[in-house]
Amino acid sequence: MSERRSDRPESIGFVLVPGFTLLAFAAVVETLRLANYVSGRELYRWLLLSGDGTPVLSSAGFLQPVDGALATAAAPATVIVCSGRDGHRFDDPKITAWLRRAAAQGAVVGSVCTGSHVLARAGLLNGYRCTIHWENLAGFSETFPEIEATGDLFTVDRNRFTCAGGTAGADMMLQRIARTHGDKLAIDVAEEMLHDTIRAGSDRQPRAKPAHSIERRELSAAIALMSAHIEEPLDLHSLAGRLGQSRRNIERLFRSHLSVSPARYYLDMRLKRARQLLLQTNMSVMEVAISCGFVSATHFSKCYRDRYGVPPRRDQSSHRRGPLAVAALGERLVSAD
Repeated sequence: MSERRSDRPESIGFVLVPGFTLLAFAAVVETLRLANYVSGRELYRWLLLSGDGTPVLSSAGFLQPVDGALATAAAPATVIVCSGRDGHRFDDPKITAWLRRAAAQGAVVGSVCTGSHVLARAGLLNGYRCTIHWENLAGFSETFPEIEATGDLFTVDRNRFTCAGGTAGADMMLQRIARTHGDKLAIDVAEEMLHDTIRAGSDRQPRAKPAHSIERRELSAAIALMSAHIEEPLDLHSLAGRLGQSRRNIERLFRSHLSVSPARYYLDMRLKRARQLLLQTNMSVMEVAISCGFVSATHFSKCYRDRYGVPPRRDQSSHRRGPLAVAALGERLVSAD
């Protein structure tokens, strides 16, 4: 069912955060551009904004010029925050205040990639469902336990919408086009993009290859069970019992398909989660160790160092500057011009 159309183009303001993911941004804005192109009308009009009006450095190292600073921009009908890998560390009071004002004035507010962190920090996701890229989901949930975060491709909840990033931004905007201007236009735009299938927001983010065989399904079930028991890891006997498999068969599945033992795979999974929490939250090393099922900080530090080559505390401190370093690089590039 389509929403009521308006003769006026929808105005969209993209708020670019230093280090914003170029792919996610392009997937959204190019879909809008193609909607205008295919329809032969200006259905969408957008402007690019930054905190101070200067170009913003993207994840790919490109400086993206903007149309102006937030302070001089009237709040558009729709606001989309575009962030990237270090969005969980971005905290600009001026941008936060502007987003709150825009929402208070009735703007529909959304985000792509880690922009959910920016919206949550501004208090704009309280009482809403949201999503974020799977790599950032654990850290987001630890930082904002009161917010319902999903692993969906994108989530639309009343006047808020969030997207996991990547190519999912195109699916989100195609669904938006379909609701406002009809399915035919959305399909025509998808064809222009060589986009075979318009995915639903409720589709889960892919983290592994699909299971096509019985063995692959059994392996996927084992991995899912491991993922659900990070804080209190299961031993191999318990894992096999819950799956209705023998320990020997579980061992064979992992070695046959992944060339690794289930114990090694499980440990790597827990260490990956630990690294996400270390780099994306303010949790202490001890808190991370406990959250990822390690009995002591000493054991955790040894396993972490063996896996990543540095102690967890040093790895955490080396990533603290995050977007500040990106912003500083952007300022140097602008100055060089």
